[in-house]
Amino acid sequence: MEYLKGKKPEGCIFCRDSIRNDDLVLYEGKSCYVIMNKYPYASGHLLVVPFRHISDIGETSTEEKNELMSLMDSSIDILRKAMDPQGFNVGMNLGAAAGAGVDSHIHLHIVPRWIGDTNYATVVGDTRFIPEDVYETRDVLKPYFEHMEEV
Repeated sequence: MEYLKGKKPEGCIFCRDSIRNDDLVLYEGKSCYVIMNKYPYASGHLLVVPFRHISDIGETSTEEKNELMSLMDSSIDILRKAMDPQGFNVGMNLGAAAGAGVDSHIHLHIVPRWIGDTNYATVVGDTRFIPEDVYETRDVLKPYFEHMEEV
């Protein structure tokens, strides 16, 4: 709620030379990187992001498309090993009308899911429960990404 109700920061939260939170970055490839979502839908919510500040999937190069998919695959594998989820939501919200919170810089969501991980509070109370702090989850996942072979 802090982010949703608060004043949005100036700059891009995904660009290295702007206001990106480097403490949440898990892996940097050649054209894309993996970062924890600071305001996750569920524990382990990751984002795969191109380094270039682009707002349309059509602007991605072949290298960026390939690395987005490769990092998605590696991230899912790591989440399976580290957190044992029962499923995943994976996708992109392209444009504000599609629900993109940051529509100026494309990013791919990877959300691990467990049976029963949502409840009535989200629907009636406009509240979400996250069982683990994002920095604790980062500490669990970081060693897996540090030992990941280059994609």
